[in-house]
Amino acid sequence: MTAAPIYLDHNATTPVHPDVVAALLPFLGERFGNPSSIHWAGRAVTGAVEEAREQVARLVGCEPGEVVFTASGTEADNMALKGVVSALRGRGNHIITTRVEHPAVTNTLLALEREGCAVTWLEVDGDGLLDPAQVEDAITDRTILISVMYANNETGVLFPVREIGEIALRRKVSFHCDAVQAAGKVPLDFRGSGMGLLALSGHKLQAPKGIGALVVRRGVKCHPLLHGGSQERNRRAGTENVAGIVAFGKACEIARTAMADGMLRLRSLRDRLEEGILALIPGAAVNGHREYRLPTTTNISFQGIDAHSLLMALDLEGVAASSGAACSSGTVRFSPVLAAMGRSPEAARGSVRFSLGRGTTAGEIERVLVLLPRLVARLRR
Repeated sequence: MTAAPIYLDHNATTPVHPDVVAALLPFLGERFGNPSSIHWAGRAVTGAVEEAREQVARLVGCEPGEVVFTASGTEADNMALKGVVSALRGRGNHIITTRVEHPAVTNTLLALEREGCAVTWLEVDGDGLLDPAQVEDAITDRTILISVMYANNETGVLFPVREIGEIALRRKVSFHCDAVQAAGKVPLDFRGSGMGLLALSGHKLQAPKGIGALVVRRGVKCHPLLHGGSQERNRRAGTENVAGIVAFGKACEIARTAMADGMLRLRSLRDRLEEGILALIPGAAVNGHREYRLPTTTNISFQGIDAHSLLMALDLEGVAASSGAACSSGTVRFSPVLAAMGRSPEAARGSVRFSLGRGTTAGEIERVLVLLPRLVARLRR
C-alpha cells in the first residue's frame, strides 16, 4: 500500500481549514449579495464582512477600521509602498529596506527606484539577522518609509520589528512590515509595535488564495493603489470578495485561539526534524539563526548535492518541500536571501526549506528522517 503523502511546504501555501470552508460556502450560494447594495441581499452580507474585519483585527492587535481587505499579500505590499510614496512625495523620496525581503517588496522597490526613489538596502549577518541600529543610521531628512519584514519566508528568521517601530516613531518615519509569514505563527501587536502598515495574506494561514489585507494605522498617509468605487472606506476600490473575506476572518479566529498550543507542538516537531537531519546526514547545516525564527521553519544546506534533484527525489516518495532557489521555466536562480547571508553558491544550490503546518504529525517527521539520509547518499554517489 502506498504511504500517504507528506506536505512540508506550508510557507508556500496551506490547506484550507475545514471550518473555514464551512464558513465561506453560504457566501457562494444563498448569501450572494453585493455589500454595497442597500437592499436585503446586500444587507445579508455586510455584517459578515465587518465581523471578518474584527476577527483580523483581534489576531494582529489593531482597530477593525484600520483593516483594508486586498486580493493578496502582494497587493497589500504594493499598496503600502506605492501609497506612502505617492502621499509623501513632496516630503522626501528615501526608503530603507533589507536585501532579504520577499519579491513582493523587493520588486516593488526596484520599480520605485526606476521612478526616482532612493532606496537603501541594508545587509543582514550570517545568521540572517538585522541590527536595528543599521535602520536608524540610514535615516536621513528625506526618508519617508522603512520596509522590513516580520519573518523571512525562506529561513523563518525573525526581525527586530518592535525596535524598528520605536525608531520609526521617534524619527517620525512610516514603517511598513510584511507579516505574511508571521501571522498566526507568532503573536502580533500592531498597536503596540510602532508599525504604520502591516501586510497579511489569507492562504498562509489556512484561508483560500486570493484574499489578503493591509492594516493602516490611523493618521498614516497612504494613497489608494486602485481607484473606482468607495469600497473599504475609499481606500481600495472594487467589489469585495465576500466569501474570501469571511474565510480570512474565520482563519484568523482559528489561528488566534490555537496559536499557543499549536506552535509549541510544531516547534517540537521542527526541532526533531532538524536535529535528526544534522545527526544522520554528514555535511548538513542550518541556514538562519537557530533561536530567532518561526517555530515552523527550517532551511538546511546539504553539502555536495543539488536541491532541485533532492526535491524531485522527495516528491517521488510523496514528500513536498521547497528549495532556497526560485525555479522558473526550468532554470534555477540562487536565493538572494542565502546570498545576502554570505552562503556560497554551492551551499545555496543544496538548500532545502521544510515548513510545517497544522496537519504535520510526528509520524510524518519520522518517515522523512528514514527517507532523507538514503536519498542524499544516493544523490551524492
